[in-house]
Amino acid sequence: MSSQPTVASVVLAAGSGTRFGHDINKVWLPLNGRHIISRSLTNASASFKDARVIVVINPDDEEFARKALDADAMPASIEIVYGGASRHESEYNALQHLKPAILAGEIDIVLIHDGARPLATPELFGAIAAGAAQHGGAIPTIALDPREMDTVRNETVARVQTPQGFRAQPLLEAYEKSIKEGFIGTDTSACMEKYCPEVTILAVPGDVFNFKITYPQDLTTAELLVPIQ
Repeated sequence: MSSQPTVASVVLAAGSGTRFGHDINKVWLPLNGRHIISRSLTNASASFKDARVIVVINPDDEEFARKALDADAMPASIEIVYGGASRHESEYNALQHLKPAILAGEIDIVLIHDGARPLATPELFGAIAAGAAQHGGAIPTIALDPREMDTVRNETVARVQTPQGFRAQPLLEAYEKSIKEGFIGTDTSACMEKYCPEVTILAVPGDVFNFKITYPQDLTTAELLVPIQ
């Protein structure tokens, strides 16, 4: 692998707005002048040269997606992929979309990120990509915080955030095995731990501000932290 690995950033945006109490996915809502998803996509690509950027959406949200990306003047190179019935299936669909490039050796690292985490910094994406390139995998972890709602790693008493990054070929192989066996992981690292236990997963310091917008109060908090554009 070269000193400058080629990165694909996958941003998941195929969920619903059920917990947020809205009739559409919260990622299509505005956050101080730009849509939540656009902020996530911008941060997911800012640290990399020529990265492929994929947004995974619910097919029913394609109109929202294209209008949001156009309104925020997002690059036309952003690729839209339809998600599945679960987060795991959405990740699998994205990897199948990238499969030809992965098998051709054109993508070294895949980062998978929650679109509802618009405050993940470009520096965090860069640190995760560097950790994955060196060790095989990297995830951001942070001390337990009641505002967070994601997977808990009890053995380290830490909470896992996104983006989560892995070398592309083992990640693709793990997800293809998981689909064949009907395994549904809670996050990307859970699938890798099951099917590629030999891969070292580096714990990178996360960020307390990298919270997931799940409820209306989360959006209110984010509005206080993000500059108006």
